[in-house]
Amino acid sequence: MNDISRFEEKEKSSQLIFDGKVLHLYRDEIYLPDGREAFREFCRHIGAVCVVPVTDEGEIICVKQYRYAVGEVMLEIPAGKLDAKDEDPREAALRELREETGATCKSLTYMGKYYSSPAILDECIHMYLAEGLEFGDTDFDEDEFIEIVKIPVDDLVDMIMRGEIHDGKTQSAVIRAALAIGKRG
Repeated sequence: MNDISRFEEKEKSSQLIFDGKVLHLYRDEIYLPDGREAFREFCRHIGAVCVVPVTDEGEIICVKQYRYAVGEVMLEIPAGKLDAKDEDPREAALRELREETGATCKSLTYMGKYYSSPAILDECIHMYLAEGLEFGDTDFDEDEFIEIVKIPVDDLVDMIMRGEIHDGKTQSAVIRAALAIGKRG
């Protein structure tokens, strides 16, 4: 699966088309594996984290918030972008957990990477499972309007399987967390 030599595309030139606060749009001229030329348009992103916080009672703490790009109120797990490209994702996960839920955790387990749309976006979301939660105050960002919702693990998995949870990182991370918890049980 990691043998890229037959598939790798190589950059010929790169042009920054738009340089935003969160997204940076590029148009690259490339060489295909067979030597022909083509182009790729894609966005670069600093990276992000998401956290599946599971209470001692077996509930996952989710957040409800409006997502402008899709025009919907989404039910998601806590998440956020890295503050810098070199920020330790683990530290970012702990920060986002505290800011969005008011929780700290005794155990934070890395569950892998998630790429939401790798054909056009290089955003890498690092997924974590947080357990042994202790609660304090939330610290929402200035532009965040969030409602905290607790849902039993099995119920949230059922909601995902019924197509009620539209957020991809939440789907992936919750299923991973549920499987990890179930294997221990």
